[in-house]
This record gives sequence, C-alpha cells and structure tokens, in this order.
Amino acid sequence: MAKKSRKQQSGGTPATVALTSAGVEYTVHAYEHDPAHSSYGQEAAEAMGVSPDRVFKTLVADVDGALTVAVVPVAGQLDLKALAAAVGGKRAAMADPALAERTTGYVRGGISPLGQRKRLPTVLDESAARHRTVCVSAGRRGLEVELSPDDLAKLTGAVLAPIGRG
Repeated sequence: MAKKSRKQQSGGTPATVALTSAGVEYTVHAYEHDPAHSSYGQEAAEAMGVSPDRVFKTLVADVDGALTVAVVPVAGQLDLKALAAAVGGKRAAMADPALAERTTGYVRGGISPLGQRKRLPTVLDESAARHRTVCVSAGRRGLEVELSPDDLAKLTGAVLAPIGRG
C-alpha cells in the first residue's frame, strides 16, 4: 500500500483526508456503483475481488439513546445485543437512517467509520484482527479504502468486540 500524496488528499473525501492527515498507509479502491445492487457491501467485495470477510460495513445504531458506530463484515450481520454490551449499554436498535446521515455527514451506503462529522463511539468486530488489511467505505458509494485493522481502530477510537454474526 502506498501513502497518498497531499495532492490526492485535496480531492478526497473526509475519510481519505483523515487518513492522509494521520499519515496512515491506505489504498483507495474505486468501482462503478450499481444502484440496482441489493447490498452495498457485497457489491464492493465483488467489484474489488476481495473476500467478503475482509470488507466491512459501517452501521449506525442507537444504544440507550446514544448513536454508536458498528463496523462488521459485509458477509454477516450486526448482533445488536453484543453491540450494546460492548459499549456498556442495555438495548440497541438500528438508528434512523436520516439521523445517521446527518450525524456522520455521509449518505447511506457510503457511511465511513473515518472522517465523520461528529465522532461517535465505535466498535469494530474482532474478526478484523485476523486480517492484514480490511476495506471500509471511503465516504461514498463506489469508493472503498483498504487499511490495517490496527490503524482503523486507532483512528476511530474503536474497541474490538465480537459484534458480528453469520
């Protein structure tokens, strides 16, 4: 993976700008987004030729009244009970999509765990640690960023926990 230059940063998304500012090594993967595809994450994995267990989706949930980011493999689902437990909460439910978009500054299907408008508590599924690199949204549909799970956790302040299933 190569570091992106300052020039590449200027035309990037808030996620890529955050990565460049932090001096983190990453690779951007762009592909033609198909609005008819049934799953943003599965589409990304297929388009990049990457195993779905290395491509992670970013979901926003409401845990006891506080928005919380969950980053889980696209091949599985979010375990809401496990997410609540990971942040010391009792109940979790998926957040209202419009509220998630307003709070993060990204549109659904392009929400990145990086460079969000408001930094939210973040939980990264522990399966990420099994991979040298993982892919997450770079901040818009059809754009992914590949980086080490350690860098992802550090930049988002994420805790690792078993929040994915399937």
